[in-house]
Amino acid sequence: QVQLVESGGGLVQPGGSLRLSCAASGRIFNIDTMSWYRQAAGKQREAVAIMFVGRSTDYADSVKGRFTISRDSAKNTVYLQMNSLKPEDTAVYYCKAVQGGHVYWGQGTQVTVSS
Repeated sequence: QVQLVESGGGLVQPGGSLRLSCAASGRIFNIDTMSWYRQAAGKQREAVAIMFVGRSTDYADSVKGRFTISRDSAKNTVYLQMNSLKPEDTAVYYCKAVQGGHVYWGQGTQVTVSS
């Protein structure tokens, strides 16, 4: 089992920045991918950023150049640095881990971009 706990969400003005954290615990060896998803009200959950085991990354077109996924192995934590935030980035952000075919989700953290 892998447990994921997100933090760092909040209210930010358009153009501002936030850094989300996802702390992993439990049987965290051999995790294949770590990723961030988001779900806006009334919409489907969508992938935002993914980091593969070799630390290569990929991003949704809507966040490329603005968001960065990174990992601190010593702290078993994955981050999502979000810059130049827009109102359309408002959503609940979830951390996801895939390990040997098993999928784990965190509880989510709310990000609201509004003036």
